[in-house]
Amino acid sequence: MHRLFRVLLALALAWALPLAFASAEEKGLTVFAAASMKNALDDVDAAYTAKTDVKITASYAASSVLARQIDQGAPADIFLSADTDWMDYAARQRVIKTDTRTNLLGNSIVLIAPKDSSVGKVTIAPGFDLAKLAGQGRIATGDVNSVPVGKYAKAALESLGAWQAAAPKLAMAESVRAALTLVARGEAVLGIVYSTDAKVEPEVKVVGTFPADSHPPIVYPVAATTSAAPGADNYLAFLHSQAAKTIFEKYGFTFLVRPSS
Repeated sequence: MHRLFRVLLALALAWALPLAFASAEEKGLTVFAAASMKNALDDVDAAYTAKTDVKITASYAASSVLARQIDQGAPADIFLSADTDWMDYAARQRVIKTDTRTNLLGNSIVLIAPKDSSVGKVTIAPGFDLAKLAGQGRIATGDVNSVPVGKYAKAALESLGAWQAAAPKLAMAESVRAALTLVARGEAVLGIVYSTDAKVEPEVKVVGTFPADSHPPIVYPVAATTSAAPGADNYLAFLHSQAAKTIFEKYGFTFLVRPSS
């Protein structure tokens, strides 16, 4: 009898332990997201946790940094990029599940100045002289070679004929939020950031908006990573929900998908 009891106990533990580990995995997810998403995604994650009791740990940085970290084995379940190039990179490196990839959000880029700046509203159009507007000061944006906002900024300035004169004045930051901070602190007289970033920083003002046709469409794709925990699919579904749409739109993002519920 005692031997039978020990056998039954061993079998019960063998079944219970995997279930316990699976439950633990489902109680937490790690999301790697573009820096510009922080305020909105923090609210989305809070709403998801309130609904499901699943804790979301978010890591924010430039999409270029995050994509490389995932490629090097960083433990992320979800990747949210501020452009399609870095999601394409992740796909080429086979670190995302391509069948989960969707284009979730849109955005725009704006020209900002410190809130007490004497620079008023400007019209950004072909022939726009950004270098003259900056005077002896610096123009903050992301690194134009890697950070999505910097790449969009360079494309827009080239399209408008303002790149050559403005390029020497650029203060290229490691992320859009770093560029935003330079302007907010008055360390740069102007900055090129997403409209959503300008909206959440009270120390800056928008002085102009770049025409949508002056740069490639600003698209935020999302996908689960190849090492994602089982609960990642439920989180992705929530990102596509009406509840998430309401939060993202409150912060100024454009929702690019039909809400799932």
